[in-house]
Amino acid sequence: METTGRAKGAPAAWDQQAPPSRRVLLAAGVAAAGVVSAMRLPARGAAPERSPFRFARLILPGLPDPRPSALRRLAWELVRRTSIVTSSDTAELRPTDPLLFRHPFLVLAGDRGFAVPAETDLARLRRYLTYGGFLLIDSAEGRAGGAFDESVRHLLAQLLPGELPGRVPDDHVLWKSFYVLSGAPGRIFAAPYIEGVERDRRLAVVYSQNDLGGAWARDGFGRWEHEVIPGGDQQREDAFRMGVNLVMYALCLDYKTEQAHIDYILRTRRSPR
Repeated sequence: METTGRAKGAPAAWDQQAPPSRRVLLAAGVAAAGVVSAMRLPARGAAPERSPFRFARLILPGLPDPRPSALRRLAWELVRRTSIVTSSDTAELRPTDPLLFRHPFLVLAGDRGFAVPAETDLARLRRYLTYGGFLLIDSAEGRAGGAFDESVRHLLAQLLPGELPGRVPDDHVLWKSFYVLSGAPGRIFAAPYIEGVERDRRLAVVYSQNDLGGAWARDGFGRWEHEVIPGGDQQREDAFRMGVNLVMYALCLDYKTEQAHIDYILRTRRSPR
C-alpha cells in the first residue's frame, strides 16, 4: 500500500502471487500514522522512512465523483488534527489497478445508480477487503433509499455474499477511535445511522447515506461548496470528526489494543475545536 517507505520493498504485482496477509497489507497504513511496523525495522539509529497516506477513489463505469474536492479537504484536516502524514492528492483506481493493494482506504461515492462490476473485478475487491482493505461508501443522493443505495446493496450482496450491511452499534470502537462521537453526521440526515459489513471482527465496509463528502467539500477559494442542514457549522465539524475516526480506525490493526497514539488522542479530545 502506498502509505510508508516500508511498503516499497513489497512486490507491486500482487496478482502474480498469493495475496498479502491482513497484517502485512495494513502495516504500511499503520506506519503512516506514526506506528513502527514489525515488517522491517530501520537500521539502528536511523529514522523510519515514510511516504504519505493517500486516499484512493474507486472508479466504476458510469459513476462520476459527485464531490471532487471532498477527500482533498479531509486530507488537509487529517494533517491539521492528527499525526498522520497525508498527501492531498487522491488516487483514482479501478478494481483491476495493480496499485489497489497499496492503498488501505478506498472510497466509493455517488449520486446515481450504477452497474455492478464483472465478477473478475468483484473478486479483486473481495480479496482487497479480505486481506485488510477498508471501503467507505458515501451516498450524495440527498435522500435514503435512492438509485445509488439500491446499486450499493446489489454490489455488496455480490461482493460479500451472506454478509449484508447492518447498523454500526452505538458502542462500536469506530465512535471513539479518535473523537468521541454519536449519531450519523454528514451534509444531511437522510438516515439516522451508519451501516457496516464486518469481516474477521472488523469493519471492512462502512456505508453512509448522509453525504459526508458534501460536508467536506470546499472550493479553491476556501468556500464551502454545500450548505449543511439542519445543524450548520457544528454538523460540518462532526462530519470531519467522523472522517478522522474512519481513517484512524482503518489504519489500525486492532484499535482495542493499539496504544501508539493514546496520549495524543487524549490531548486532542480535551482540546476545543
